[in-house]
Amino acid sequence: MSTPQSIVVKPSGKALGADIEGIDVSKPLDDALFQSLHQAWNDHLVLRLRGQELSDAQLIAFSKKFGTLDLAAVSSSGEREIPEYPQINVISNVKVNGKSIGSLGSYEAVWHTDMSYNPEPPKMSCLYSLEVPDHGGNTSFVNMYAAYEDLPSDLKEIVDNYDCKHDATRNSAGELRKGYIDSDDPRETAGAIHPLAPVHPETGRRVIYLGRRRNAYIPGLPLSESEEYLDRIWAHACQDKFRWDQVWKKGDLIFWDNRCTMHRRDAFDEAARRVMHRTQVQGTAMHR
Repeated sequence: MSTPQSIVVKPSGKALGADIEGIDVSKPLDDALFQSLHQAWNDHLVLRLRGQELSDAQLIAFSKKFGTLDLAAVSSSGEREIPEYPQINVISNVKVNGKSIGSLGSYEAVWHTDMSYNPEPPKMSCLYSLEVPDHGGNTSFVNMYAAYEDLPSDLKEIVDNYDCKHDATRNSAGELRKGYIDSDDPRETAGAIHPLAPVHPETGRRVIYLGRRRNAYIPGLPLSESEEYLDRIWAHACQDKFRWDQVWKKGDLIFWDNRCTMHRRDAFDEAARRVMHRTQVQGTAMHR
């Protein structure tokens, strides 16, 4: 008989993040094992499993344990990047015959929360590394629970009582999305409105929820005041004391809670190869 799997949780020692050892997620997880993993996810916000060997079907099966998956975005060609696995989004700078196999290239991706411009943004993103460069392309995360709890009183007053519009026009690499009109006036751009400090639906803890800085706007405030407050809130939330950095290795599987973290990516050498497969788990609207 095979020995049942059990997890070992090794916290990063930073404000968030933990390594999970002792399981191979290419194999089905029983309910008890998944509950342990889910609790570790709630406790540490970002989990890393190293040395995984996953097919696309296995990545999808694992991600589905957390809920219904979003379909990947349709590429500029009008097709999904892996038609046979429409839930997988390819994050890559690699080109084949002059055509990109994925999105986001080799540029820096600024601090953001995935797809927060939607009324019901995803609750989880799961990213699996197939190829990584020797240097660069690291992913950083910040703990938005801790950022909320450490807010100065005047900023806490603002986030507790106001919403924020999350700009939909550009992605995290700064590229204008197809079908959107660019504008430098945040009051005019498209995007969902969420509370600045919603309550996490699973943990019941309050969190700062920001999305992306560019063209964000606090409805009900003059634009100048909105800009001033958002600049201060963003500067506060992105401090190093709330941060953990992921240095990628091939076979790393990282999954994070979009509702209580933000993340960014370092740029890397355009001549290097970086190939990641990502899934996202559907979420619900954010509420106070």
